[in-house]
Formats: sequence, structure tokens, C-alpha cells
Amino acid sequence: MENLPACPVCGLENTYQDGDNYICPDCGHEWPDEDVAANSDDSDANKPIVDANGNPLADGDAVILIKDLKVKGSSTVLKKGTKVKSIRLVPGGSDGHDVDCKLDAGSFTLKSIYLKKA
Repeated sequence: MENLPACPVCGLENTYQDGDNYICPDCGHEWPDEDVAANSDDSDANKPIVDANGNPLADGDAVILIKDLKVKGSSTVLKKGTKVKSIRLVPGGSDGHDVDCKLDAGSFTLKSIYLKKA
């Protein structure tokens, strides 16, 4: 059996190839197979980090959470609408966590898809 890539959206490995595309039956995402080769770890570091609305983020920006986020391994919840000041970008962060910040509850790494620029 071929070694097919995991889905870039949901991360599950139940993908199959249909012509020139890969398809994930779990979430329905389709992507071309040449896109997999173009998205190496080196190219991810060169991509700008953007918020949920597509606005580019920079070190020191203030952002607002657009969704309640449960903190893994804790009963803490970061509430929607919380303003986070002085973020630090971490290109190529683990599992898409590309924003480093400090809140009253502690230091966190967040995914930029759950933030909007303030």
C-alpha cells in the first residue's frame, strides 16, 4: 500500500488518491498532490502568519480571541473576547501553535486561526 500523506486540515491519515488529488473522507478536504511536495517544512517558515480574517500578524501586536479555548490538561478556559497584548510569533510552531503570549492565567502558545487583530 502507498504511503499517503495525512490530511492537512484534520490531520487524520485516512486519505486516498483520486487522479491528481488527495481526498480525506473524514472531513471532505481535497488537495492536489503537487501541493504536498511544495509544502515542505522550509516553506512553512517563510509564510506570513495571519489571523482568522487573513490580516498579517507581527511581533508586539494585540489580538482578541474569537473562540473559547480550553487549556489542555487544566480546567482553565480562555474566554472569547479576551484581549492579548504583545504577542510573539513562532513560525513553524508545534501543531500550528504559532503565537506565544502571556495572560493572567499563564503563558500560552495559541493557533493564529483563533485570533483576530485588535
